[in-house]
Amino acid sequence: MKINSIKIVGLVLVITTLISCTKWVDYNPHEDFVITEQDYLKSSSDYRNMLVSVYTPLQWINQVVPIGDIASDNAVSGGENASDVLSLQQIDDYTHTPVNGTLQEIWVSAYEGVNRANYMTQYKAANLAGEKIEFAGKEALYGEVHFLRAYYYFTLVRMFGDVPLFTDKRLSLAQSRTLKRSPKADVYKQIEADLTAAVTALPAVQVQKGRITKYAAQALLGKVYLYQNKFDLAATTLDAVISANAFTLVSDFGSMYLASGENGPESVFEIQYSNVSPYYNWGGATRGQGNYAVQQCGIRGLNGSAQMPYAAGWSTNLPTQNLAAAYTAGDRRKNVTVLDIEAYKAANPSFNITYQVAPFKNTGLYNQKYLPRVSADPNSPETSGQVELNYRNNYRAIRYADVLLMAAEANNRGGLNESKAQDYLNQVRRRAFGDELHDVTASGLSLTNAIYLERRLELVGEGHRFFDLVRTGKAAQEINGFQEGKHELFPIPAIEIQLAGNVWAQNPGY
Repeated sequence: MKINSIKIVGLVLVITTLISCTKWVDYNPHEDFVITEQDYLKSSSDYRNMLVSVYTPLQWINQVVPIGDIASDNAVSGGENASDVLSLQQIDDYTHTPVNGTLQEIWVSAYEGVNRANYMTQYKAANLAGEKIEFAGKEALYGEVHFLRAYYYFTLVRMFGDVPLFTDKRLSLAQSRTLKRSPKADVYKQIEADLTAAVTALPAVQVQKGRITKYAAQALLGKVYLYQNKFDLAATTLDAVISANAFTLVSDFGSMYLASGENGPESVFEIQYSNVSPYYNWGGATRGQGNYAVQQCGIRGLNGSAQMPYAAGWSTNLPTQNLAAAYTAGDRRKNVTVLDIEAYKAANPSFNITYQVAPFKNTGLYNQKYLPRVSADPNSPETSGQVELNYRNNYRAIRYADVLLMAAEANNRGGLNESKAQDYLNQVRRRAFGDELHDVTASGLSLTNAIYLERRLELVGEGHRFFDLVRTGKAAQEINGFQEGKHELFPIPAIEIQLAGNVWAQNPGY
């Protein structure tokens, strides 16, 4: 699939119609009905509309999720053949290079988000005309901007390591060529600063579902600390989210992945997707408002009666048998997470299921959390327009269970409070088994390993596994083909190095 490259200097969504021209002294672009930057940020509604454009690239980086499992021992690329979405096949096989369309798309989409956030921070005090626009809720609005910039930079730094860091303004093409890669320690420092500002400015509750809250910023900040092994700070920050009593584990694990379970009591932060503006552009498959990653997970050629809840897909991101075997008897998450299509067919003969066996790297298993579904309500379809590009399934980016497990790890690995670590871990396990008979009483390294395993079983299909293995130093022993000193990071896209004047050094081994 061809991905149209949108470079680091992509324009803010609401000003993409701007026309670049020679600036004559006596020329006023309004004479040609041209809208310029000076026409924006004149009112509170301008600021709020522009904030929506800063959220938008969150939808475009959805391929981080399948990569997080395909690059690990959780899943294989699957698909029709060895060249079906070649960029993911290469990541699965650890043959990926700096020429990889999926990695390129993540890079440019994340920087598009950075650029949009920077545009807003550049004109926070005053707009381009020098006018200071004040309105109720402005500081909280900028808390969202700070969170979003942090989220984009966190995506970049954990995938690529040292990356260009800029925060003062939206860059032009010429300015972007002067950038150097900043050490990841500096990038993390900026992420921490943005999230700290967000925690201070944001409300605990947002009226509109999906909007970023104080707790989402605290949870992400705790995660950022954990990635840097700052266990005391991670524990304090994550404990604060837990002690707020703002979230609960839903009793029915599978329910939160249905449309009816979106933005529920376990949701700390969800990336919102929609099918109300159907998208048709196969040249930019991830650039619509729909969740393209859902179509990838589906069962190829699936057909059945009207009662069957699933729709067909491309048999990508297939769970491994190794993963299925990691679940122990009685763990109710397994059947929610891993769909054995043959067992499902046998258990539901009235559905008259037919399907095509995944032609490549078939495991017999499918990622049920994000399988494409058929809506039970004809007035509220799961997808629309170009069906494959418009699934509305939200991505559960941070769940309360994730917060509990991160807090457990921080308290355990930091030597801070093992009793608390056990309690947090066992809250997750009690939901999984429906009893207290499977509580973990281990301590020390045994408790650490129990937490690592629980993260795998709880968060399958949500894109965390590869990054967890890398940050804990376990990747080489768990992932076939992984080379220490190389595969902790993905390569900087070659085209980006060329655009920067070939002054950036590539990541080691690439």
